[in-house]
Amino acid sequence: MPDANELNQIAAGLVRRARDAAFVAVGLGVLGLQRAQVVRNELMREERVDEGVARLRSEVAGGAQQVTGWIGDTLSFVSGQLSPFGAQLPAPARDVAEKVRAGLEAIGAQLRQLATPGT
Repeated sequence: MPDANELNQIAAGLVRRARDAAFVAVGLGVLGLQRAQVVRNELMREERVDEGVARLRSEVAGGAQQVTGWIGDTLSFVSGQLSPFGAQLPAPARDVAEKVRAGLEAIGAQLRQLATPGT
């Protein structure tokens, strides 16, 4: 049977090991908490980015609708201004004016397509 001195040494070793295990558990808990905070901060940052992207998309869509309206108004104005002169122009100039009008309409259609959200 071990004597009292050996029992004290065994008890002291058990206390050290228990203390070390407690320190390791606390350390792992601290590391886990820090990791959770990092993930939380990343998620909050991503959420802010997502909110910013959504707001930007909304603003771009509103601007695109406004630009689409301006394009339509401009094309209508230009066509309205050129229409009365179309019959008075010589044939080659009428052809050029028609090509310009068709080109403006094609550009307008492309710009409206580009300005439409989701295309």
